[in-house]
Amino acid sequence: MREYSNKITLTKNFRGVYSLDPSFGCYSGMLESEKGCYNDCYAARYSKKYGYDFSKTVLRCFENETHKYRIIKEISKINSSFIRMGTSGDPSENWEHTIKIIKAISTEYQLKLFKEKRKEIVIITKHWNKLTDNQLINIKKYNLCINTSISALDKSSLLNHRIEQYERLKPYCKSILRLVSADFNTNNKIGNELNKIQSLLFKNYDVLDTIFRVYKKNKLVISNIINIKEIKFMGKRCNISRKNKHTHFGSCNNCNDKCGINKDITA
Repeated sequence: MREYSNKITLTKNFRGVYSLDPSFGCYSGMLESEKGCYNDCYAARYSKKYGYDFSKTVLRCFENETHKYRIIKEISKINSSFIRMGTSGDPSENWEHTIKIIKAISTEYQLKLFKEKRKEIVIITKHWNKLTDNQLINIKKYNLCINTSISALDKSSLLNHRIEQYERLKPYCKSILRLVSADFNTNNKIGNELNKIQSLLFKNYDVLDTIFRVYKKNKLVISNIINIKEIKFMGKRCNISRKNKHTHFGSCNNCNDKCGINKDITA
């Protein structure tokens, strides 16, 4: 299989989300199972389809100052209030490198090379590695919104670890708990227990609810642990496990929360 290029790029997905990923691939996530987190990582599935090895984390860098300047200019012109890191790889795989990329694009904004309003940076992570105390102090100067991704499907040790990191981040940035929820089958013993955990997460935390996109051959589906529904999404058919019918599932333009940057965390 092919390895990803180490040249960093600004990309736009079919939902209208702009991403500047410091890394591609997810070594830590792929250790969880052969198909990634919850045995159904969408990014891993997409990578396999195009022949890329998602089990190796490739750090993405600017080739030179010209390349960096061009990326910054692209960011300044996009029709979005934020860019995302963590679409095709987890930034926590190498926090030092992630912070280096953030610094590279943020310094230019601070120097006001462009008149456009500075974009917020949304990081989506499962905290495979913890930010050090010094790194936390360092990120405080930047315009960050960190989404800590959790699910009732997480092992209890990982779930507790991620909630701890979510709480730990609060003094340093906008900290959002991003819950990958599912429609658990309460008539199934395992499904019922997972539903209880999920209900507690909804009750105890102000989460950003996201929908679980799932392959119909996933073990969770075959074992009747979760319920799925086939829907038409952005012009294509897909299967989802949806807990709350009002949770947004569509283009970025129609989303009110914008990956948490519009979410009132004081509520």
